[in-house]
Amino acid sequence: MRQINPHIEKLEPVIRTLPDKPGVYQYFDEKGKIIYIGKAKSLRKRVSSYFNKDSGQSGKTAVMVRKIFEIRHIVVNTELDALLLENNLIKKYLPRYNVNLKDDKSFPWICIKNERFPRVFPTRNLIQDGSEYYGPYASVKIMNTLLGLIRQLYPLRTCKHNLSAKNIAEGKFKICLEYHLGNCLGPCEGLQTEADYQLTLGNIREIIKGNISTVLSQLRRLMLDYAGNMEFEKAQAVKEKIELMEKYQSKSMVVNPKIHDVDVFSIITDNDTSIVNYLKIINGAIVQAHTVEMKKKLDESDQELLALAVVDFRQRFASSSQEVLLPFALDVDISDLILTVPKIGDKRHLVELSERNAKYYLLEKRKQNELVDPERHSKRILATMKNDLRMKELPAHIECFDNSNMQGDYGVAAMVCFKNAKPSKKDYRHYIIKTVEGPNDFASMQEVIYRRYRRLIDEEQSLPQLIVIDGGKGQLSAAVQSLEELGLRGAITIIGIAKRLEELYYPDDPVPLHLDKKSETLRVIQYLRDEAHRFGITHYRKRHEKGVIKTELAQIKGIGESYARKLLSHFKSVKKIKEASLEEVQQVIGKAKGALVHEHFTKQ
Repeated sequence: MRQINPHIEKLEPVIRTLPDKPGVYQYFDEKGKIIYIGKAKSLRKRVSSYFNKDSGQSGKTAVMVRKIFEIRHIVVNTELDALLLENNLIKKYLPRYNVNLKDDKSFPWICIKNERFPRVFPTRNLIQDGSEYYGPYASVKIMNTLLGLIRQLYPLRTCKHNLSAKNIAEGKFKICLEYHLGNCLGPCEGLQTEADYQLTLGNIREIIKGNISTVLSQLRRLMLDYAGNMEFEKAQAVKEKIELMEKYQSKSMVVNPKIHDVDVFSIITDNDTSIVNYLKIINGAIVQAHTVEMKKKLDESDQELLALAVVDFRQRFASSSQEVLLPFALDVDISDLILTVPKIGDKRHLVELSERNAKYYLLEKRKQNELVDPERHSKRILATMKNDLRMKELPAHIECFDNSNMQGDYGVAAMVCFKNAKPSKKDYRHYIIKTVEGPNDFASMQEVIYRRYRRLIDEEQSLPQLIVIDGGKGQLSAAVQSLEELGLRGAITIIGIAKRLEELYYPDDPVPLHLDKKSETLRVIQYLRDEAHRFGITHYRKRHEKGVIKTELAQIKGIGESYARKLLSHFKSVKKIKEASLEEVQQVIGKAKGALVHEHFTKQ
């Protein structure tokens, strides 16, 4: 073992004598504070790996290892026991280098109170008084929808009276407004028996558990019995309950109802943050859902984080499901559970649904962070672009070029500049093509690139990290030739974007790069290209208009630039001015001037 810990001599005997059994290990610093808690299939192998010279530790792990002053361990029977113990100890001691799964929320539960004629109500306080608690519910909306359904189906008492047999027999209570509204059947005056009330509670328990099919079967049998006994009003009331439950079931059904009782987990990782989503499925319907954010402390793998989350969530939500659906296999032996990694079918769809929930949570989190810290948004986009475009540095400064000409006349080019993924309009530039005659886009691009970066070099200004050329291989090659002449080839990343398929080209690479059409990198590049085109076309039109004014319209004696501009603004072209009637021209610039223009073109 190498000397990666100043206390290694003291720790070495402890490490060597650790048992080859499952358990939990605890690392303490010099002050006796727990800094890390971990679980292991083999305590000896796992702990010794931290001190192995070939462990390939990250920087954070190496820092933590140097702080270890004492090692303690607890042996357990199975790896599942180790997972459970690790989870409980982490929550208790909150070690600095452990992922913290603790939520700030106090989740709501549905309580069936331990009393005669039990009430059913929501609560956030669990009291150990024999009452039944169902949940917790990560969404209050889901819980309230369920309670609303129960209240529509079954009249229950809401008062807090002590409905003992003695009190009812002595007539201590009188029926209230809830009875007259049909929301209660009046057990306070003995109008509803305890047996009938308990029968109702049995159905309510099944609904809360998600076993709606069981309740529906009972109600259908009851409806037929009432109909067979000619009690049609009662049969109709039961039928309305059945329709209400079927409507609720159809809204909550997501997959095959034969998927009776499973837990579904997924994980999405973004840099040092992982998002874990949990879904509880009963009879093909989601009855619980929860998403939690986990901050990595020691570059933990997705397998490690998900294993921790599976144990924590199942404890927290008191899950008794025997099957757990996962996006990938876990390197952990949980003998009491069936860990399934579905590849096709309804179970695979459930895992994909869980993954979508995790992704939506991550996107919402990003949006919230960006509202608080707008710079974070730019930094994230730049990091994405750097990765997608295989760059060595962040493209904080990007310049994009576009040529605009019409049959070689009035050749211009435009350069737009983005800084931190946003337009920097004060740095936009127009270029009038000086050395190229005729429609030669390649030569025009070569001229503009040379002029732009020759000037930046001469004026000792900062160069961009990325250059985008609006065009395919030919224009890209022309731009690269100018960079080579300036000694900048290789110093700046340069790409071309072809319009037809939105392909990205690199110098000397015949195979284009295809980015996802929804990727942020492609969106920024398209924004650059469109902005350069808009900026260039605007300048071209101004030059073209001035050119027309200085040529044909300027030849008309008595028509100055302001009148020529009015005519072009109204008729859009000289051709349409020629075709216009005398009255149409006079309406724009007056009778006298209109006559001069019309006479000029009539003579032609």
